[in-house]
Amino acid sequence: MTTNRPVALVTGASSGIGREAALALVAAGFDVAGTSRDASRVTPVGGVTFFDLDVTSDASVTTAVQQVIERFGQIDVLVNNAGVGSMGAAEEISVAQAQDVFDTNVFGVMRMVKEVLPHMRAQRRGRIINLSSVVGFIPSPYMAVYAASKHAIEGYSESLDHEIREHGVRALLVEPAYTSTGFEANSARPDAPLQVYAKQRDTFDRLMVEAIKDGDAPSVVADVIVAAATDARPKLRYTAGSVAGRVSTLRRLAPARAFDKQIRKLNQLAG
Repeated sequence: MTTNRPVALVTGASSGIGREAALALVAAGFDVAGTSRDASRVTPVGGVTFFDLDVTSDASVTTAVQQVIERFGQIDVLVNNAGVGSMGAAEEISVAQAQDVFDTNVFGVMRMVKEVLPHMRAQRRGRIINLSSVVGFIPSPYMAVYAASKHAIEGYSESLDHEIREHGVRALLVEPAYTSTGFEANSARPDAPLQVYAKQRDTFDRLMVEAIKDGDAPSVVADVIVAAATDARPKLRYTAGSVAGRVSTLRRLAPARAFDKQIRKLNQLAG
């Protein structure tokens, strides 16, 4: 089957940012393929066709992308939204636990790109939109592993973008700040907690709950994803929400010492 409408593939589309992005892309005129680990359990989303996908599995990625191509005939936009959170001090998180985070947040993105990019190159058009975060360009104490995964996506995406422009394809970044998605409730906690970090970890957890509660609606991020998918002259980076915009400006313009001091103040860190 082929379509006269552009086709977007959104990973992790069953809830949160992914669900809102899928709906916003439908409203913008796309045919949308959404994915979930178990599509049979997904509450129907108007105008979105769901496919099973586990981004940590090479075979699952290959099968899902083939199914989308068979169903729609093309993929014009790939939104790499599927991801997992991780909270806790770096010393408390085992290498195995960190590898699980990277397998979804980093290698999952790479698997999707490697499977979709040949189709985009063949049609001489396409956009790959990778969900990063403000912690992809700033430090985040007690989220070191998660921040590292998003820093990795920043470097990967910017480098990839230079490689694929000549083939009519772009790789773009969307960088939200705090978003009301239940991120803190669904994030992995340390598998080797240490008492020495307990007090500060509890403080961070409380700050995160408050920040998420007051964060942007997922629809704010979804609108930015649509902009990245449709802008005539796309930017490499799109901040999503006013907080993300302010943080990005501060990172670029503030003296390093002042920025470091502000990070410690906001996270209520001693010293």
